[in-house]
Amino acid sequence: MSLCLFVSDLHGSTRRFDTLFSLIRSTAPVLVFLGGDLLPFGGLLPPRPNKGTTPFIEGYLARRFRSLRSAMGERYPLVLVILGNDDPRREETALREGERSGLWRYLHNSKIDFDAYTLYGYSCIPPTPFLLKDWERYDVSRYVDVGATDPTDGWRSVPVSREQIIGTTIQQELQQLVGEDDLHLAVFLFHAPPYGSNLDLADLDGQMVDSAPLDVHVGSIAVRRFIEQRRPFLTLHGHVHESARLSGDWRQRIGRTWCLSAAHDGPELAAVRFPLEDPAAAERLLL
Repeated sequence: MSLCLFVSDLHGSTRRFDTLFSLIRSTAPVLVFLGGDLLPFGGLLPPRPNKGTTPFIEGYLARRFRSLRSAMGERYPLVLVILGNDDPRREETALREGERSGLWRYLHNSKIDFDAYTLYGYSCIPPTPFLLKDWERYDVSRYVDVGATDPTDGWRSVPVSREQIIGTTIQQELQQLVGEDDLHLAVFLFHAPPYGSNLDLADLDGQMVDSAPLDVHVGSIAVRRFIEQRRPFLTLHGHVHESARLSGDWRQRIGRTWCLSAAHDGPELAAVRFPLEDPAAAERLLL
């Protein structure tokens, strides 16, 4: 069996990352999936007296993965990374540098083969109330949920034309990513969870904006339809921290596809551990 670890939404917590590094070293997985929202706000470590701020990826993440690789040698796993909606897109440059150094593979909007499997990554989510819009897209149309801020508003760390914003949906980008690929043994590292599932339930029950009720399900309709129609082997999700607490579960089967979430709203590291060949045997660790 090929042991895998999946984490998401660590939001720059060095305590959670340190726990993850210890878990990787002790269990020696072959694959480690990092599902976005990895960085502290702005992508910077907290300032230190007389030293200012330090970029998180270069100043902490790459350094720790480099140390882990040195300690593990040939047992060092293949690390697959995407960013999430709270991670500035400008940090792609540092991620690509880490990829060139062999520390990880940056997987957004791309795919790689691993044994008989194909591994895909996709960072984007539907519009939210938040103002950083680097990773937000219209979902299946230019409709925006009650309470959400339109992708043409807010701010971006990497400039994008208005024409590109209004002409792009998650549904279109997923189709472009996979084309006519056979997804029978495909694994997708998403940040967005599928709409209307155990994995996208937000703590919005009874809340209103301008007399209109907020939808408690905040996942992606496009991702849900994609799973139902293309039936990949396994999908991995994050983004909605409280979903497992509110729904009572961190996984769901949609048709033949197992969908697992590593999002968590407690102080612990939530790590999903599973054999690649049998995601039904996945377990969630709170460390």
